[in-house]
Amino acid sequence: MRPLDPVTSKQRVAYGLAFFVLFVAFWSWATFGGHVSKTFLANPLTMVQEGLELLTRHGFLFDIGMTIWRVVGGFALAAILAVPLGVLMGAYKPVEAFLEPFVSFARYLPASAFIPLLILWAGIGELQKLLVIFIGSVFQVILMVAVTVGATRRDLVEAAYTLGASDRGIIRRVLLPSSAPEIAEILRLVLGWAWTYVIVAELIGSSSGIGHMITDSQALLNTGQIIFGIIVIGLIGLISDFLFKAFNAWLFPWKLA
Repeated sequence: MRPLDPVTSKQRVAYGLAFFVLFVAFWSWATFGGHVSKTFLANPLTMVQEGLELLTRHGFLFDIGMTIWRVVGGFALAAILAVPLGVLMGAYKPVEAFLEPFVSFARYLPASAFIPLLILWAGIGELQKLLVIFIGSVFQVILMVAVTVGATRRDLVEAAYTLGASDRGIIRRVLLPSSAPEIAEILRLVLGWAWTYVIVAELIGSSSGIGHMITDSQALLNTGQIIFGIIVIGLIGLISDFLFKAFNAWLFPWKLA
């Protein structure tokens, strides 16, 4: 193994699977071997049994559907507002100077800190959970899109002006096409962050969702169900990430292939 040496696709898959095998082996050793109390950590077999019971007897599929809906809804709201605003900030420096201090300030505010206010303003319904994900995602996307658009090569812009392009034409035909692959990657990354916010939103004042199930399981000291819920979140996030990445590669084959 040498620094920066590439690996083949098969090797990449094998290395990735090897980590999970080692992880489960260590988990089994710790729990089946009695090194960790089952009160604090269920073994893999118990986790699978608890997961099957959740799916077959407790309607966990509905909770999964509600969590996915909240992530997609809150993230879509954030993207609809953040992408155009980020493009404007990246394209027009006065807009950037006006908004960047606030956006930079706001992106450090934890979305969970807004939950008491959001419950006061929007109650404990779906809107409150969507807003938690919206607040956690929107400022990150705005700033990252603005930086990407602002880093467009100046020679492309000057060449377009030389060929007679208007200001709007520069945005439509130079800035957006050159930045679109990076913007798509930004959305893919921030979608992963949105999954962390939805669990926070569902921990308080929720009657459905994976986070709600985890809270209930904590009260019962059912670590098998808690671990199963965490694994389900990871699997859904991983699948959505692969799908997003494949869609981006299909949409921008010259950039991401």
